[in-house]
Amino acid sequence: MTSSILKGRDVLLVEDELMLRKRLKAYLEKAGADVTAAGTFQEACASLEGLNFDYALIDNHLPDGLGLDLLKQKRFSANTSVVVMTAKGGVDTAVTAIKLGAGDYVAKPFDLEELPLIFARCRLNSQNNRREEHRREVELPAEDELLFGQSLEKIHGQLERILEADRRLTEKLPPVLIEGETGTGKTTLARWLHRHGPRADEALVELNCSTLPESLAESELFGHERGAFTDARKDRIGLFEAADGGTLFLDEIPSLSLPLQAKVLTAIEDGIIRRVGGNKSIPVNVRLITATNLDLKEQVQAGAFREDLYHRLDLLNLRIPALRERGKDIVNLAEHLLGDLRRRYKLPDAEISSGGKLRLMNYAWPGNVRELAHTLERAIVMGGGGNLEFDELDGSSTRAAFAQSDTSDDASADNSDWLNPDWTFPEAGNFSLEDAINRLIQKGLDQTGGNVSATARLLGVSRDYIRYRLEGKK
Repeated sequence: MTSSILKGRDVLLVEDELMLRKRLKAYLEKAGADVTAAGTFQEACASLEGLNFDYALIDNHLPDGLGLDLLKQKRFSANTSVVVMTAKGGVDTAVTAIKLGAGDYVAKPFDLEELPLIFARCRLNSQNNRREEHRREVELPAEDELLFGQSLEKIHGQLERILEADRRLTEKLPPVLIEGETGTGKTTLARWLHRHGPRADEALVELNCSTLPESLAESELFGHERGAFTDARKDRIGLFEAADGGTLFLDEIPSLSLPLQAKVLTAIEDGIIRRVGGNKSIPVNVRLITATNLDLKEQVQAGAFREDLYHRLDLLNLRIPALRERGKDIVNLAEHLLGDLRRRYKLPDAEISSGGKLRLMNYAWPGNVRELAHTLERAIVMGGGGNLEFDELDGSSTRAAFAQSDTSDDASADNSDWLNPDWTFPEAGNFSLEDAINRLIQKGLDQTGGNVSATARLLGVSRDYIRYRLEGKK
């Protein structure tokens, strides 16, 4: 092991014994490090004010305090690898140091030539800590909570086929694309796939791409080398490396820019990535699961999403139906979720009334399963148990739909009065339901610039239903 690992690195040295401090400083500087030396706890604190170090080598016993207190008080940057010097036989100190976040320790006296190896171990430990940072210890739901009812039988079969293919392929697993409206359970489904797949014991790394600033996106996904940009003071692995051997879940993938989409395509096709500012090709092996609430085909046609990436991701496609499309399963799912809420809030008598069940089935659920869960929790908390009626859902979806309908000045009174919730039907034969439906759809298309998916969301129906109505008019 050479000392090149220290070249150009910023090192904080904290040692109260003057002669040893000078020897350590001279050795580290000869190895190419930029060294800041401190002899007391207060001097160390002052050196850490506003400065970040790549490494820190600290003695525990100082004249005015303990070196471990620097760790306890979280004085170091998250990117600093800390080595604690202990007295011979100081096992307890070493264990405490590691628990507090130190990357390694060394017992005095030691050979100075050991330092590069010790710092190298620290660097590796920092990378491993970075991996752990992205390992989500999520509480995965029971299978029947996710895959509940006859309305998801199609997904049941698709999942079984995916898992069967995974068992055959084992080494390189194909990507999976999950489509569905916001709140339908795309993240839950991605976690289910990971939990039941051959990589269940490996890392599950998750990212919602819509929350990622474009300036940081490439570094977050692929990592960066020291000096790649301002504040890049240390090598950092990205999410692809953090998920190596496991699963990477990218939610809202259309939010990524086109150039970044190209890099994602290279990563999944060739199995290699390059960090920002680096030239080295790094092999990665991840099961990529992506999700979107948009129609990716339409995004491709609009030039907002790469066609080659779309075809690569669409190899295995799962579409989760909107909650309003699940019929009686809405009530079954609600009762299942209510069981968990009864246990959580210790309200065993909470039940959904007959009227409440009808309201649950008749409501459009624009927020899907997430909205259902929040509605149930609000009802049980505010009601304190007993029968849950959900009176607030009465007519909600109808009023919301009519509120966005045609109210323009040029619409004739004869054709638009029926949009008023207080309107009553005229004599038999003077009202056309077909015309009303077609006009609502046309209004939605006008409002969304002809976007079928957006129109479907406005009207609370599926894309297939809109397409069916449009084809019927031809």
